[in-house]
Amino acid sequence: MPYDLTDFNPKCLAMITLNPGLQVLQNKINLPKKELLLEIELNGKMKFEHLMNTIYNQFGICHKVLSANVEYVNGYSFGSVQLYINVNSDDFQQLEVYLNKNKLINTAVEYTCRTYF
Repeated sequence: MPYDLTDFNPKCLAMITLNPGLQVLQNKINLPKKELLLEIELNGKMKFEHLMNTIYNQFGICHKVLSANVEYVNGYSFGSVQLYINVNSDDFQQLEVYLNKNKLINTAVEYTCRTYF
């Protein structure tokens, strides 16, 4: 259970420093998420397994592989992969920068599911 700073002795409060990262994390949690379909073209610059691991471990983005057409030539991955991701705009922007930096062509489309009654 989080502590309320008013519960502490005022003399002790002077010794407590708030971690600015906690405020950033708290703000990130409340960001709205979007459901996206992301297609990535694999051009041999990065292994498929490494890319999936990076998306999950480095960026903390859970994803579902919808389809993958991957060929391995001398240990290099070629082809394309389509992912379903549920992500906020900041995390997606960081992922997009990473993909572009590694010269991986990518396209994202917002996923909307229509409900019929």
